[in-house]
Amino acid sequence: MAHKTKSIKKFIPNLMTIRKWHWVSSALCFVCMLLFSVTGITLNHAADIEASPTTLHLEGVVPEEFLKAISLKDSPKNIAVPDSILNWFETNHDISFANNQAEINDGELYLALPRPGGDAWLSLDIETGDFEFESTSRGWISYFNDIHKGRNTGKAWIYFMDAFAIACIIFSVTGFLLLQRYADTRSQTWPLVIAGLLVPIFFMMFLIHS
Repeated sequence: MAHKTKSIKKFIPNLMTIRKWHWVSSALCFVCMLLFSVTGITLNHAADIEASPTTLHLEGVVPEEFLKAISLKDSPKNIAVPDSILNWFETNHDISFANNQAEINDGELYLALPRPGGDAWLSLDIETGDFEFESTSRGWISYFNDIHKGRNTGKAWIYFMDAFAIACIIFSVTGFLLLQRYADTRSQTWPLVIAGLLVPIFFMMFLIHS
């Protein structure tokens, strides 16, 4: 009897630790899990959700003194757009650039500016200074869909998604351990767990391509 009591006491701190990790991970996951669940629905029905993209189109000429800062010494195909030119666009046209790596082809500089929920590009003739800029925004739903996929979000968001995934794993594993702990008093526990396993397997095997 005394040995059994010691075993129970030994188990209690482990149970409290599991509950604590489950609570902490659920608090960390709550907002992002809700976001990813909602955007999972919007991604599944992306074709049914009408988007109203807005496009900004600009044309003009970059002053000659700024063109002199462009150097083609390092690479004939790829260059870093000089800060002086980027600052000129920001000052005169309220355009900011998250990327300064451009391609050069037949005297034309092309700078791609993809981002979540939209994209933009800049084309600049390095001889005449003629430029064309276009920016397209596809709305908030498209923005959050791209956030869900990690599309054009940068490394920081990718690392955050990795950390979020780890928190979800902790949440799931500790939840399973709690299910195991209380299964004896809740008869539907394992039938529901098995159903949660078999239902997606059934869809994957028989209904995905039907």
